[in-house]
Amino acid sequence: MAFTPIQQAITNNCFNNLCLIVTDLDGTLTQGGKFTANLLQTFADLSSAKIPLMIVTGRSAGWVSGLVSYLPVLGAIAENGGIYYAAGEPEPVLLSSIPDLGVHRQQLAEVYQHLQSEFPQLQESTDNRFRLTDWTFNNHQLTITQLESLATLCKALGWGFTYSSVHCHIQAASQNKGTSLIKVLDNYFPQYSPEQLVTVGDSPNDASLFNRAVFPLSVGVANILDYANELTYQPAYVTQAAEAEGFFELAQLILSHLG
Repeated sequence: MAFTPIQQAITNNCFNNLCLIVTDLDGTLTQGGKFTANLLQTFADLSSAKIPLMIVTGRSAGWVSGLVSYLPVLGAIAENGGIYYAAGEPEPVLLSSIPDLGVHRQQLAEVYQHLQSEFPQLQESTDNRFRLTDWTFNNHQLTITQLESLATLCKALGWGFTYSSVHCHIQAASQNKGTSLIKVLDNYFPQYSPEQLVTVGDSPNDASLFNRAVFPLSVGVANILDYANELTYQPAYVTQAAEAEGFFELAQLILSHLG
């Protein structure tokens, strides 16, 4: 499947009204699993150009509560849309409709146990103790067929399922990054419309950010090509470079165009 290179976005004047960058974390802002000096300089350059950033990640509430305190971002959505941390605010905001988090957590554990009875090789992720709205296990050597079977099992039990290059997620059926991003924009940043932002990602759990009917300007860093046939929605553009270097490529194009 052919993907449109990010340079074409300049030709199409896509960045003329850009007001906000919304980006995934792992595999999009990381290089080999780490933040780099190049990435932190890119954050500083975007801040100087008054282009704000927001993170939307599958990482746990515990991880994200710390990151949002250190990174120069407006806020961060954790657990694939389950919870929102606004920069400078002490308490997170629950985005997923969960009446009782304790009961919800027990239900998630029961679904995981059911999946593990079918797939004994599944290994719970080490950060589950820091999660509130989803349950994760490692995406390690699972085939596409196995991932599809896991999704089917979750759906039959009334739950949602998605995965990234790091984790597989059991979550509420309605929980995803795109829906939660719209909620955050509506409630906290009504000055930004979806047409004024670029969404960036690298994995199937970012697919809702690539829905062009909602987010017209979306970008996949080059490692998204590893999942080309597994995405519900395709990004509008793709960078040449992978991971954080792809994000850097996108940021430099934006800065050059707007500068």
